[in-house]
Amino acid sequence: MQQVCVELGLVCEECTSRTARQLAQTCKGLPGRMVSQMFVQLYPEPECSRMSIRFAAAYRGASEVIPKRRPARVGKGLLEVAVA
Repeated sequence: MQQVCVELGLVCEECTSRTARQLAQTCKGLPGRMVSQMFVQLYPEPECSRMSIRFAAAYRGASEVIPKRRPARVGKGLLEVAVA
């Protein structure tokens, strides 16, 4: 773990998992290779590399729980609604 992270009280698992979930909310459906590239861009330090598999797993897990949208009739138009 990087000294800066220790000083800020960050834990690798929590930090990378939270970032992966945020990425899944912003960029849905990224291929595995792109998720790996994003990890390297976000966490370029060698100490962080061991977390890449956890990052990818957290991204996939968060991508699966993102609600799908289906059209619902509202008057003559359509409105997208979340399906839980």
